[in-house]
Amino acid sequence: MSPTACLWSTAAPLSSSVSSVRGSDFPFLRLIPAGANVASIRQAATFPSIFAKALTRRQNRDARHQRVRHWVEGTPERPRLCVFRSNKHLYAQVIDDTKMHTLVSASTMQKPIADEFDYSCGPTIEVAKKVGEAIAKSCLEKGILKVAFDRGGYPYHGRIEALADAARENGLQF
Repeated sequence: MSPTACLWSTAAPLSSSVSSVRGSDFPFLRLIPAGANVASIRQAATFPSIFAKALTRRQNRDARHQRVRHWVEGTPERPRLCVFRSNKHLYAQVIDDTKMHTLVSASTMQKPIADEFDYSCGPTIEVAKKVGEAIAKSCLEKGILKVAFDRGGYPYHGRIEALADAARENGLQF
């Protein structure tokens, strides 16, 4: 081996310092000079570098939502009740995923719900119950009795749970 080659990859030239080979693909491989001692080679082989990923809460929620969507799918017989929660509003819609079509929707931005509650810091559990009642009534008017509940990556707790319970109490089955 030439002094500029490395032990695991001969494609990349070496600098005097230890650097990673295509860090995003193989963060655990390190270029080691040919003249390195055995202890440094063993250390590089047994103790890979660990790169922390700084994920946002939104990215974590999106990942959870993608995992949930693997088994929750809306069909014409049983459409998907999807919930989205923002800081100011709460949205629910019933979707037929085979046609990619929204059948029914309800949110805190609709006039009947927005006029009934005067909230300044975002939707509360009472507002979520009202949205659940509205989505259930709209579904029953269109003849939709069964839905698959998609919590949207949010924990089944608080506003999401209140919306689901209110929809169940008003006749939806899921």
